[in-house]
Amino acid sequence: MAAEIELRDVGHRYGTTWAVRHVSLTVAPGEFFTLLGPSGCGKTTVLRMLAGFLEPAEGQILFDGRPIAGVPPWRRDLGLVFQNYALWPHLSVFEHVAFGLRERRVPKVERRQRVAAALRMVGLEGLETRRPGQLSGGQQQRVALARTLVLQPRALLLDEPLSNLDARLRAQMRVELRRLHRELGVTTVYVTHDQDEAMALSTRLAVLDRGALVQLGTPLEVYRHPRTRFVADFLGGTNVLAGTVEPGGDAVRLGEGVRLVVDGNEAAAGARVLCLVRPEAVRLVAAGAAGPNHFPGRIGAAVFLGGRYDCEVTLAGALTLRAEVPAGAASPAPSPGEPTVVVLDPADVVVLGD
Repeated sequence: MAAEIELRDVGHRYGTTWAVRHVSLTVAPGEFFTLLGPSGCGKTTVLRMLAGFLEPAEGQILFDGRPIAGVPPWRRDLGLVFQNYALWPHLSVFEHVAFGLRERRVPKVERRQRVAAALRMVGLEGLETRRPGQLSGGQQQRVALARTLVLQPRALLLDEPLSNLDARLRAQMRVELRRLHRELGVTTVYVTHDQDEAMALSTRLAVLDRGALVQLGTPLEVYRHPRTRFVADFLGGTNVLAGTVEPGGDAVRLGEGVRLVVDGNEAAAGARVLCLVRPEAVRLVAAGAAGPNHFPGRIGAAVFLGGRYDCEVTLAGALTLRAEVPAGAASPAPSPGEPTVVVLDPADVVVLGD
C-alpha cells in the first residue's frame, strides 16, 4: 500500500546554520513528487530526514498520519536510490538485487521469483550473471532501482539518480521511470536540480530556495504562474520587463512609453512591477501588423537549435526580448537585422511586485 508523507513546519540545521526551515507539504499516496532547486537549497536534507538519516531540529514528519521521530531508516519501509549507485564490483546483477531479500530471510524460491520480476520490470532480463564493470551507466542505474523495487517499499526516495548519465540516457531513463511509476503506483519523492526531469516526471513539485519552500504545484502551474522571479528563472528562461502600473491596473508602462496590456494584475496603480514573459510566448509576425501588445522591433540575433530558433529582438527604447520561433519548412528562417513585430498575449504576462 502506497504511503502518505507529511511534513509539518520541518527544519534542520548544521551547527547554527539552518539548511531547511518551515517546510510544510503533503505527498499523496501514489504521487510522484519532486523536490526541485539549485545546489545547497536544502532538497537533499529534506530527503535525508524522510529516510531517517537526519532528525528534524523542528517540526514533524508523518507517514500515514503517524509521527516517525526516532524510527531508524531500516524500519521505515522505504526504497532508496542515490546518485552513487553503491554497487559492489564482486557481486552479480542477480546477487545485488537478491541481497535485501536474503537479509530478510525470504525463502529461496520466492527470492528467485521476485528478483526475476524486478529485473523484468527494469529491462535487465538475461544480464543476471554480469558484474557492474560489465554494465553501462544506464544498466547500473537500473540495477540500483531493481534492488530497491524488489523489496516492495511503501515509498521510494530518489536523490539525483540520473545525474551520472549522459543526456541521451537521462531522457531514456525518464521514460522508464514514468512507466514504472504508472505500473507500480508507489509514492515517490524525487530530488533533482534538473528542470526537465522535474517537469517530465512530476505529479507535483516543490521549488526550494535557500532552505525555504517558495512554490508548490503541478509543473504546469509553477511554470506558467511563477510566484517569484527566482522560480521563473529556475524553471526556464524568461524575459523580465520592469515598469509601472497604469491607472485602472490593466496595463504596465515600460521604458520609452511602451504600454503593455496585462491580465490578472493585482498591484495598485503607480506600483513598480516586473512583467515576466516566457520566450515561447513571444510571437513574431510580419512588420506592419498592428493591435494590442503589437510592438515594432528588429531581430538582433537568431540561433538555430534544431526544432526552433532562439531569437533576440530589440524593441523601442532598447528593450530586448528573447523569442523562441518554431523552425519548419513552412516558416522562413528569421534573419538578423530583419524588421518584425512582437506580439504578446496579455494572458502570458505574469506580473510580480518589484
